[in-house]
Amino acid sequence: MTEIVVPVLGESVTEAIVANWAVAEGDAVSKDQMLVELETDKVSIEVAAPSDGVLTKIVAEEGAEVEIGAILGTLEAGSGAVKAPEDSEKPVPAPAKEEITPASEVKTMPSAARILKQSGTDAQSVTGTGKGGRITKGDALEAIKSPAPATARDTGPRQERVKMSRLRQTIARRLKEAQNTAAILTTFNEVDMSAIMAARKKYQDLFVKKHGIKLGFMSFFVKACVQALKDIPEVNAEIDGDTLIFKNHYDIGVAVGTDRGLVVPVISDCDTMSMGQVEQAIANMGARARDGKLTMADMSGATFTISNGGVYGSLLSTPILNAPQSGILGMHSIQKRAVVVNDEIVIRPMMYIALSYDHRVVDGKGAVTFLVRVKECLENPDRLLFDL
Repeated sequence: MTEIVVPVLGESVTEAIVANWAVAEGDAVSKDQMLVELETDKVSIEVAAPSDGVLTKIVAEEGAEVEIGAILGTLEAGSGAVKAPEDSEKPVPAPAKEEITPASEVKTMPSAARILKQSGTDAQSVTGTGKGGRITKGDALEAIKSPAPATARDTGPRQERVKMSRLRQTIARRLKEAQNTAAILTTFNEVDMSAIMAARKKYQDLFVKKHGIKLGFMSFFVKACVQALKDIPEVNAEIDGDTLIFKNHYDIGVAVGTDRGLVVPVISDCDTMSMGQVEQAIANMGARARDGKLTMADMSGATFTISNGGVYGSLLSTPILNAPQSGILGMHSIQKRAVVVNDEIVIRPMMYIALSYDHRVVDGKGAVTFLVRVKECLENPDRLLFDL
């Protein structure tokens, strides 16, 4: 018999919540098959089967808080039966009609509650198929695919209490700490995206052929920020008591929205990477973030952050610092606007950009100069090629 235990969760993380069991007691499983999903205050972790066998017992139910090393369940090694040995000697009863307990009388699993809340689906309209009629993650996903009639959803309670996930609690705490401790100011500018859009159109096919991925906007912004950080080093610094720590490396965090909340995977040493390598790294990290497979190492060590609210339609925003960093760049949606170029009114694709910064570290002149430098690099992408 093999014990399934809570693995080491990362630096400073000592406990987690059992979010979702992918298998039930008595199920046959194969080596490396995902058994259970754990949720910490930073990432979600999948615990896989160490070998082929049968899951004989679930010790920690969904929603339970567990510490590192705690037993989650037991696995009997070896392939074969789909039921635990003690069940094999009992006569198999004839299939009976499954009775589903109404959602109002059963518990909704944390992962299912998150999905239902984000989709606006009332738990009262969902029937649970889990143990004791509990609403599982699969039930919630199925309900979203086949929503109940509006009349059924409208009969539910007017409000519902759902416990915040550890990740959401950590996001809330860190953002409030940043507001309470840093002297946050935001400066704005706008960028004519014509040159970048022209470059993407001209080189897109060759770029895809060589790198196997499309040339997006984010790699231009990453490289532009690296150039600006080199020129205005205090934006790449952080405060530590009465000391300033200036970073001579350029590890850019790229904020990614997921169904679990906002996470910020880090692209390390961006100054040494090509545009193709940056695009590859962003795509890989984005996919891992959406699949819940980011590790603590993936989200540690950023010296500066970029947040792209434009993908959700944001026209303008004041991003909050990702402490202890001293700067964060906000990207926004591209809109065609009338602008004056060489004393003529023309239509150009424009984007507002925002830099929030810690005024304890960065003076106004440095912040404005940083944003102007980003603008110059984006409007003249040739500057990036020649490190100008």
